[in-house]
Order: sequence, then C-alpha cells, then structure tokens
Amino acid sequence: MSNKPPRPQNLASLQSSQQSHSTADAFRELFESLSIEQRSNQDLLASLSFALRSFTNVARFLELVPVVISRLVGVQGSLLVPFHSDGRIWREQIQAIPLDQHEELLRKISSFQQGLTVGFGADPMQLVAMDRLIQRYLVKASIVSTSIIVRGQQRGRLYVFDSESTFSFSDVHRSHLQLVADLTGVAIENDQTLQAIRNHERVDQQLSIGAEIQAQLLPDRCPVIDGIELAARCRPAFQVGGDYYDFMCTRPELIGKSREKGRWALVIGDVMGKGVPAGLLMTMLRGMLRAEVLSGLPPDRILHDLNQLAQVDLEHSHRFITLFYSDFDPRTKRLRYANAAHNPPLLWRAEQRSISRLDAPGLLIGLQFDANYGCGSIELQPGDVLLYYTDGVTEAPGMTGERFNEARLIKILEESCRSGIGAQAILDQLFSRLDHFVGIDHHLEDDASMVLLKVDDGLKLPTVN
Repeated sequence: MSNKPPRPQNLASLQSSQQSHSTADAFRELFESLSIEQRSNQDLLASLSFALRSFTNVARFLELVPVVISRLVGVQGSLLVPFHSDGRIWREQIQAIPLDQHEELLRKISSFQQGLTVGFGADPMQLVAMDRLIQRYLVKASIVSTSIIVRGQQRGRLYVFDSESTFSFSDVHRSHLQLVADLTGVAIENDQTLQAIRNHERVDQQLSIGAEIQAQLLPDRCPVIDGIELAARCRPAFQVGGDYYDFMCTRPELIGKSREKGRWALVIGDVMGKGVPAGLLMTMLRGMLRAEVLSGLPPDRILHDLNQLAQVDLEHSHRFITLFYSDFDPRTKRLRYANAAHNPPLLWRAEQRSISRLDAPGLLIGLQFDANYGCGSIELQPGDVLLYYTDGVTEAPGMTGERFNEARLIKILEESCRSGIGAQAILDQLFSRLDHFVGIDHHLEDDASMVLLKVDDGLKLPTVN
C-alpha cells in the first residue's frame, strides 16, 4: 500500500465529484419539495371540487373557501365577502381565517352601509370603497383580491393577505386565487338554482292544490234536464285557469223529476288572464253568480247586478270578465240569454240545417259600474244544438301559426251535427279536431272550454193555446 499523498490533480477531481453530488442532491430535494407541494395543491383543489359536488348547503362550502385558498397560496389569512343576487353583501356568509384575529374586520364589513343597499355589487366605485376599508384594517399586510362572477354578475370578492414583507404573490398564486373564486361562483350559482327549483316545487304544489279545488268548483258531471242532452269540458292552459262554466237550478229546493223539469241557468265565462289570479277571480265570480241565480231575475238583470257586485274586486285586479248567461225552461223549451261581451254561442238549427250566433248587447263585467245588458229569447226545436265556448278554442294556434278560428269551429260543428250523433260525441269530435290542429306535442296558450246542449230529436212541443 502506498503512503504517498494524493496528487493535486486527483484531489481536484475528488472535490469536483463531491460538489457534483451535492448539486444533484440539492436538485433532487428541490424537485421532491416541488412534487410534494404540487400534490398538496392538487389534494386541496380536489377536496374543494368534492365539496362542490357533494354539499347541498352552500354555507358549508363557503366555510372551506378561505381555508383552501390560504393553504394554496401559502398566506397567513383569507377573506370571502359574497353578495346576494340583488347585489347586497351576504352578511351571514362572510368568511375569514384566522377568524379570532379578524372578528373586528367582519363586524366592519357587516355594518358597511353601502354594502346593505341593492345594487352594491354592480357599482365599481362602491366595491373600491369596500376594498379600501379592508386595506385600512390590514394596513401592514400585502393583499391580493379577485371578483367572483356568476353569469356576468358580481357575486362577491375573495381576498388573500400576508403580513410578511418578504412574501411575493406569483402568477401561480394569482391563478389559484382565480380558480378558487370561479369554483365559489359555481357553488353560489348551484345554490341559487337549487333554491329556484325548491321554490318552483312549492309553487307547483300550491298550484296542484289550487287546480284540485278549482276542478271541484267546476261541475264534475252535467245535470239531467228534461228534453235536452248536455256535455261539457274545460282544458286549462295552466294548472289553474280562468275559464268558467256552470249549470244551476234556479229553484234548488226541487228534487227528482220536478228538478229535471225546472228552469236551469247555463253559463260560460272567461276571466281575462291565465293562471292563479284568473282562477281566484273565477272562484269569486262563481259564488256571486250562484247567489244571483236564486233571485229568479231574467238574464239581463242577473248580469247587471253581477257587474255591480264584482266592480270593486275587479277594479283592484285590473282584470275583466266575459260572460254569457242563459236560462232554459224545459216545459216551453225557451232559452233566454244575455251577453257580457263573450263569444256568442253557435246554434245549429236542425230544420234549417244551418248555424247562427246567439248574441245580445253588453259590456265586459267590471268595465263600467252602470252598464246595461240586452236580453234575447229563442225557442229550441228537436235536434237543435247549441255550442257555448271560450276564446281559447278559436284563438288556439296551430303548428303553422294559424289560429283555429270561428270559421273552422263552425265547419266542424256543422259536420258533426249533420251526422246525427249525440251531445257527448259532438263534443269529443270538436276537441279531437282541436288537438289535431294544435299538435300532439304542443300546449294550448289559453284555457279552452266548450259546453254543448242538444235538444232530443224526437221531442214533440206541446200546443200552446
């Protein structure tokens, strides 16, 4: 073994090798550190994404936002100030970490008067004022902020801050900040959509109850009236509609055959508008009209009194009602009628084999307090058919945009009456042709109702001396 000291060139080579190993170790440690940081950031973002998918309570998600962003960026604190959809600061959901060190700041933001006004979030000058408020409180900290945008609407501000003077916000930090802000915007939008769905479900439930009540108010079957056959149907455009028809015995104390031979009121009406408001007014009208029928007055007086009774309620609602009122006496087969600007019923005369309109002068119910109404009268003959209908039938749009219109209704009614079929069969044909015209996948734009009266074909009228 040689005891000679290493040559100078061998020593330099050894030192170079040691330095190379030291540099490689340093790079390896740096790479491992960066990999750990990257995995940590990925885990943080994954946890926030999981919360976004899993949490149905937006408050739980918003609590996580400051925690995740502060760790992603590596800062001491973070602040989230969300806004309501109308732009006001959502005070209940302001979040910050560390909370114990920033309770005073949260109180200042919650009591920030400008932030309590509608439209605050849409006013850039007001947002700058809030940013300055936060900067004054965190006077020694470096602060970076970004907006939370939902469908072009400002829904909050997200801040990160650190008091270390040496801390520097990189482009990566800013990218992470914006990413978390965007995820927060998605969470807020999801919550808003969920709340809207729940509100719609509650409204749908109330509408279903309203539709059920309204269905009970409309006659569930046509009455038996001596010498005539009746059929009726209402198809609302919405769950609750404004169409109305009714059959009322003017002497409700009668029973059995006496009731069948008594005088009956037949009425059809339409409240202008659709949905719940129209349905409520229709219900009010029904109660008033049923009380008026008991007076035994002729149709023109019934409409006159009804118009005066309903005037106050209709004036406040800014709506009006069309109504055709008639009464029928089975003993004489005479139909008396009055019209408050409703679609005139169509009368098929079996003997003449032609169709005409029944009409009388009169204004809308609720339009003028002292309105007067004309009264008409006609004697029905065997085989005659009378069709009452609302404008939802004739105004129904087809697939080409063309309206069903009165001319088409008259043509179909004439074809059905000529075939000699009964009242229900005629009504079924009318609705079948209407449905075919509108289209299977389309809904009516307005409520559509029809009531059909047919005089028995073999009826013999008594001789009147």
